[in-house]
Amino acid sequence: MSYYDRYRPLPTPGVEHRRIYTVGGGLAALAGAFVAIRDCHVPGENITILEMNQVSGGGIDAAGTAETGYILRGGREMEPGYNCFWDLFADVPAFELGEGYSVLDEFHHIDDIDPNWSNCRLIHEHGQVQDNSSFGLDGEMRGKLVKLFLAREVDVEGVAINQYFSPAFLATDFWFFWRTMFAFHDWESLLEMKRYMHRFLHCFWGFKDMAVVKFCKYNQYDAFIKPLRDALAAKGVRFEYGCNVLDLDLDLSDGHKVVTGIRLERDGVPETIEVAERDLVLVTNGSLTECTGYGSMTTAAPVVTSEHGGCWNLWRSLAAKDASFGRPDVFTPGWEKTSWESFTITAKKSALTDKIAELCGRDPFARTTATGGIITVSDSSWLLSFTVNRQPQFPDQPDDIVVIWGYGLHMNTVGDHVKKTMPEATGEEILAELCFHLGILDELDDIVAASINIPTMLPYITSFFQVRRAGDRPEIVPDGSVNLGFIGEFVETPSDCSFTLDSAIRTGEDAVYTLLGVNKRAPENTDVQYDLRSIISALRALNDGQLPGEELIMKFATGTYYEDLFTAVPPHPALAH
Repeated sequence: MSYYDRYRPLPTPGVEHRRIYTVGGGLAALAGAFVAIRDCHVPGENITILEMNQVSGGGIDAAGTAETGYILRGGREMEPGYNCFWDLFADVPAFELGEGYSVLDEFHHIDDIDPNWSNCRLIHEHGQVQDNSSFGLDGEMRGKLVKLFLAREVDVEGVAINQYFSPAFLATDFWFFWRTMFAFHDWESLLEMKRYMHRFLHCFWGFKDMAVVKFCKYNQYDAFIKPLRDALAAKGVRFEYGCNVLDLDLDLSDGHKVVTGIRLERDGVPETIEVAERDLVLVTNGSLTECTGYGSMTTAAPVVTSEHGGCWNLWRSLAAKDASFGRPDVFTPGWEKTSWESFTITAKKSALTDKIAELCGRDPFARTTATGGIITVSDSSWLLSFTVNRQPQFPDQPDDIVVIWGYGLHMNTVGDHVKKTMPEATGEEILAELCFHLGILDELDDIVAASINIPTMLPYITSFFQVRRAGDRPEIVPDGSVNLGFIGEFVETPSDCSFTLDSAIRTGEDAVYTLLGVNKRAPENTDVQYDLRSIISALRALNDGQLPGEELIMKFATGTYYEDLFTAVPPHPALAH
């Protein structure tokens, strides 16, 4: 992060009269509101968050009680290079530490004394720890990874991962690590995988033991969203819940794009908010948690297919008005392609928590990241993964409760013990399937008595990973836009990938800076992809710890390695250039 990222601009003329409306109250919107106040001198009372639900945070949420069962739809893994995140939360007052401390201080206070690592990343054969000392990549597979890294983005547009990589590659431990850590399906975007390679090149060394991943004290809603929301409310920002934005009134004449009104339903009652040309409207187009279905121990989580939900319908309406607003249908090819199912187990001590302690070598009831990240069941038909992050996950969580989160990436296959697909299974049946793979099925009755498992169906959770081309996602500020910006996971961010806390913040901040005409940008990513040290570290990791020899290092330094690679590896049609 450079000095430029921390620079505070002077107020632009008339900024005190400008209003900002965000459609959606996720992290991108909250970040945009925060920097509008901190960096752009917009009065907090001039900012309105319009949220369809009754809580802020978007996909970063947490709810429930020990008695009814806690719910975590998901969480985002974090690593040291989250420059937007660290910059933002360095100025947000701490959740617990008190006056003079920030959320960033709070995060480091716990992470520095309890750094993360995993003793058990993969299991198989009914709860046996799987040897993961090798990624299982041969020379050709490593070559294809490097070739993808060096390819132009235009050459991998419209290409799926399984169109480029062989079935043998997709069966390696490397791919198990990658797809369960980042939640990629085999049929999703090769372009997005390439962006992830660039963004997380410096993390390759930590894929096996998760030592590169960082965790906060509580769940991410309590640790991050609540203090950010409270800081904004203290500045006068208005949070208006139960507001479903249906459409925007737009003036598209003379090559300009100007929002003149926001059409919404507030608790079911139609309403229009008039918007001046000097005001800003930031739209969250699309949603990864739209149409979530919740189950219980005795019921399956429903799959909602009859509608796309508020954010998606709004995006479709806008895209029909101007081609620069993107192509939302690309990202909704059908829930079977864009979904996975998560589950949250509220557990008292049982054979389940004892087995987790045996696998990870840590007491799940201790205040530590017990599993050190997700444990993946490599021979699970549902491709189950689960984790026990630092406990307690909730501030009000009793000491005798552990919260376990998990998900199934291949949920539409029939289970190995429960002869159903995951969407057909109740919370108790999903718990039974997990216990089968842990080798503790004989203890199921006692485990069920000590557990509440709530399944959560997320039909659009990987919609942003769908195979795409240029123009499918709108620019943060489309060409000719005067007061409209797009934020969230479905906008074009050439220097970043989707589905991270950092990228969400980046979109909200850059939308505000650009539309307000402020000479500032969101903090840049650390350009590890251009650092020879990071490249050699990644190559060493892909080669299972073997240090590349002097000859190879010299080839990288002189560029001749790339020439040899493209000669040695057979070309793929997507990488013909």
